[in-house]
Amino acid sequence: MAASALEQARLVREGEISAPELVEASLRRAGELQARLNCFVSIDGDRALAAARSLEPGDPRPFAGVPTAVKDITPSADHTLTMGSDLFGDFSPGFDAHAIRRLREAGLVIVGQTTTPELGIVNVTEGRRYGPTRNPWDPERTPGGSSGGAAAAVAGGAFSLAHGSDGGGSIRIPAACCGLV
Repeated sequence: MAASALEQARLVREGEISAPELVEASLRRAGELQARLNCFVSIDGDRALAAARSLEPGDPRPFAGVPTAVKDITPSADHTLTMGSDLFGDFSPGFDAHAIRRLREAGLVIVGQTTTPELGIVNVTEGRRYGPTRNPWDPERTPGGSSGGAAAAVAGGAFSLAHGSDGGGSIRIPAACCGLV
């Protein structure tokens, strides 16, 4: 759906579309993008649909029912945390970092995790663990890094927003590479 996150939340809140319908559309698009761009570490459709179905009609939270994804560098209770590296194996943190907790509190439905370069320390999203992530506008190019998976997923139409982090251009570079600025 080519609507902003606020518009999607309004549509869900007013009953024009259900949260499960919105999440299903996002899951379909995420699957298409993964096959072409390799922008996801994981997609958890069952968990996302369960979260969407659990929302009460008219949920007043600002982003209730809006699908999103989180970068594989920030701990999330529902996902393994690899930081794009084999160093961590399939570590399960068992808790949500503050940023992830805030996303959930706002009503966002987490559909999966997006790719990041190993330890998030370079400005291209390529690594041995998951391979290169591709730019949705030109798959021969990088989406930048380190939030390249998030930028590719948003620019490719899976979500209207996605979690990223920035310490030296890690959101700004992918946003510029993917035409999100």
